[in-house]
Amino acid sequence: MKRGMVVLAAFAAFALGIVGSAVAGLDFGQDRDKSLAANAQNLFGVGKPVAASSQASIGQAAANADPTALVTLAKGLTATPVTTMGAGSAAPVIDMIALWPNSTDPEWLIACNEEGTGQPGLQRINLATGQATTILTGTTSCDGVRRTPWATFLFSEEAGGGPNGGRVYELLDPIGTTGVTLNRATGVFSGGTGPENFAVRPFLGRLSFEGFAMYPNGIVYYGGEDRPLDGAIGGAIFKFVAACAATSCPSSLSGATPADKLAASPLAHGTVYGLRLGRRPTGGTPNRDYGQATQTGLGTWVTMGSADTELDLRALSTTAPNVLTGFYRPEDIDLDQEAFADGSVKLCVNNTGNESQDHLWGESVCLTDGTFENAAVNVGPNPEAANDDAPELQTFVVGTPELAMPDNMAFQPGRGNWVVHEDGDQLLGNNDLWDCLPDGGDDDQLSDGCIRIGTLNDLTAEWTGGIFDSTGTRFFVSVQHNISGKRVVLEITGWK
Repeated sequence: MKRGMVVLAAFAAFALGIVGSAVAGLDFGQDRDKSLAANAQNLFGVGKPVAASSQASIGQAAANADPTALVTLAKGLTATPVTTMGAGSAAPVIDMIALWPNSTDPEWLIACNEEGTGQPGLQRINLATGQATTILTGTTSCDGVRRTPWATFLFSEEAGGGPNGGRVYELLDPIGTTGVTLNRATGVFSGGTGPENFAVRPFLGRLSFEGFAMYPNGIVYYGGEDRPLDGAIGGAIFKFVAACAATSCPSSLSGATPADKLAASPLAHGTVYGLRLGRRPTGGTPNRDYGQATQTGLGTWVTMGSADTELDLRALSTTAPNVLTGFYRPEDIDLDQEAFADGSVKLCVNNTGNESQDHLWGESVCLTDGTFENAAVNVGPNPEAANDDAPELQTFVVGTPELAMPDNMAFQPGRGNWVVHEDGDQLLGNNDLWDCLPDGGDDDQLSDGCIRIGTLNDLTAEWTGGIFDSTGTRFFVSVQHNISGKRVVLEITGWK
């Protein structure tokens, strides 16, 4: 039976008794949650969901003896350590992760370590042996990573704006490059093996970089991990359009030297635009219907500045005439692979929120931007594209006291579900993993429902960096800041 039929059948069963339930004082929302749990195998590919956030916090010795004791998973799911505790020199604050050389048969994890310039910044972990090797030292708060469609590797820093803010870097060969050092002040790479394989990518600006969604035609979407400050907007969402997007970006880089290849990369030249939601300009009249309270709907892409300047995107996004729509700490971004297969742009973003101080639970939102072709040209002050190709942002998952401060998120191939990671303040327990359905054929545009598929048994830890292989059955995730004091990267399997 198809998933849509399962949902209809499950809801029809109790919809017939809705009046009686109301009379009996039962709760329709609780019935919905019970229906999701009862149909978890068909809807999510797992058995019984995790009933509640763990209240446990294991000790350091227990975590070192068995890293899987850090987690409790839904029935049917199993966690296996990717690395052996103490093998190699894996850094302790592993954040985002990408698979290499592909998502079909990955051999390596390439991961950022979110520490300072004196610690390893970018590492590779051999999936066969668990051995960790440092590729680069010298970054600060290394965070966002992605394997590019043209077979290079992008990584970035969550280090704010300004002249010393976060940057984006590109790497040609993450397996053949080892022990290189970055001088952040000069942007020069030296020492080790393969320093010539790196390049700074100033055209993407300076920012507290987080997630990236990348397309083969040289379009990159990303956010600034900033909160509102004294009335200024929070973090904004940006789009980099490569110079080659107007013609044809290469599917692989060619050249006689690494420098030649890096010069041919779509990331080498382009223009940055920022997302401003609000009524679109018509007939040459500029858009004025934007600002606080215009948080969803159609919008425009605003040119952020000269294409040949390393832009301070945080400062620009809060200053007229470039004021953008702000969100509360945009974090990870992943692209909707089903939309990608149809030739259209759709990506989802987690806005973390502020759980313990403000009960701002956070949210997941999704952005559409028309077709690949129109996404490259639908920019600037007076775009000509029709509304169906205008950028549009809508809420996907509304945060709650249970599902709070969403951080990373991962699209699950095959099912089309989304796994949302919590980075909360443990207000009601430890941080959880949530599995959320896509929007179905109902009237709203929200997820059709989420279940808890994992919870941490460690009050110091958070889930981060989760990513699926191409089958949607292998999920690699970091348990960051855990009680062991070391990195813990797990592979979770068991989805049916």
